[in-house]
Amino acid sequence: MPVTDFGVLAVAHALGDPRDVAATAADHVDDPDRVLLWGYRGYHRAPEGTTPTALAARAAEKALAKAGVDPRDLDLVVVADSSVPEYLLWDTSAAVARAIGADTAPTLLLSQGCASGVTAFQQIAGTFATRPDADTVLLVAVNQVSEAHTNRMRFNTLLGSDGAAAAVLRRGHDRLRWLATEQLTDPTYADFYRVEYGGAGAPHAPEGTGNLDIDPLALVYRHFRREPEHLARFVRTLNSRVRTVFEDACDRAGIDPGRVTRFLYLNDNQDSLADVAKAVGVPLDRTNAELAKDLGHCGGADQLICLDTLLERGELAEGDVVALAGLSIGMHWYCTLLAV
Repeated sequence: MPVTDFGVLAVAHALGDPRDVAATAADHVDDPDRVLLWGYRGYHRAPEGTTPTALAARAAEKALAKAGVDPRDLDLVVVADSSVPEYLLWDTSAAVARAIGADTAPTLLLSQGCASGVTAFQQIAGTFATRPDADTVLLVAVNQVSEAHTNRMRFNTLLGSDGAAAAVLRRGHDRLRWLATEQLTDPTYADFYRVEYGGAGAPHAPEGTGNLDIDPLALVYRHFRREPEHLARFVRTLNSRVRTVFEDACDRAGIDPGRVTRFLYLNDNQDSLADVAKAVGVPLDRTNAELAKDLGHCGGADQLICLDTLLERGELAEGDVVALAGLSIGMHWYCTLLAV
């Protein structure tokens, strides 16, 4: 078999407590009607005291139980964390491995925001290619909004939600088989959507202000204040580059884009999902638009949570091709293809 021939043995997810958008929007923003226009009905908020590590471990333990895999038999644990980390100089991947009892398996932490849960497939393919003794890998993606750093209803035009997903990947497994991963990065926009204060660059906020006083979208617009035509060009590229990485992934896998039966994107607002569906030529009802309404945006875990939900509902058939795609801080555009 090819050295990178692997598939998903099991996938599972864990969510925070469900919350109603209409009932809670006014607790987060002064203009709740703006949030309601995004089309979300619900989101999830982790109970007080829950950490991203604990949320990730819940999803991991569920996936391992589904797969019948002992955590001590894992050859690699990969954790994609799109949250603000629990501590500085902190390795969430090692903390998750400890929480699930993964013994001395090597770990890898990915922190490219919402991209990592999807682009991780390519890093794992590299492990299978270079480690003939590696047979089983655990991938966990987690997002838990730190409300001390960001406002889940104001940091973007998505509604932040708390959730994690985990996939057990097995060499030679022929279901949900990895076909290709593509990524496009434009570092021009590396500063967009960052948390402004608390890192080494700006450890302390100015007197009387803080991260919650920052509007990330306003900073994006400010970046283009002297060049409005560049802002218009930037907006046009957002969806066109999603199409580019999707088509490149199909080309690398040797399949026609028309064969893709499901296109699972970020759990974005409904207008954005409609625009993305149009850009890539996929009917909206073959995307995750309906799921997004009640899940909210769980960062890098979005696509795997949606994949697990479709599997649980029996909505994927043998022979289907599923695209996991999105864009992220950095900025990154990315797509992974799986054959059911």
